[in-house]
Amino acid sequence: MAKLTKDEFISALKEMTILEVKELVDAMKEEFGVDPSAVAVAAAPAQGAEDEGSSTKTVVLKSAGGNKIAVIKIIKEITGLGLVEAKGLADNGGNIKENVPADEAKAIADQLTEAGAEVELA
Repeated sequence: MAKLTKDEFISALKEMTILEVKELVDAMKEEFGVDPSAVAVAAAPAQGAEDEGSSTKTVVLKSAGGNKIAVIKIIKEITGLGLVEAKGLADNGGNIKENVPADEAKAIADQLTEAGAEVELA
């Protein structure tokens, strides 16, 4: 198998959903016996600082609003998360999708807003 460079690995991570990243972290724990979460969390702010001024956005759910069931369905569809995880995001808010093209982020935000959610693009 060809070895990935650091830049190729980071590019691949940017393409992943939150669920895919979680599965990757779990697989790394199982394979190597270490928890890479601390490293990934520490690296995230540095990556965000590099992306300032770029054309990528993060869709942040502030509130699910009154029609939470519709918002949960949209979150599941967009992220590929299970019902429990999607409900957790709807209840607590947070990043729905990170580092997506601005036009895709706006479309996601519009979809959630139509369902009654309060959304912010960061």
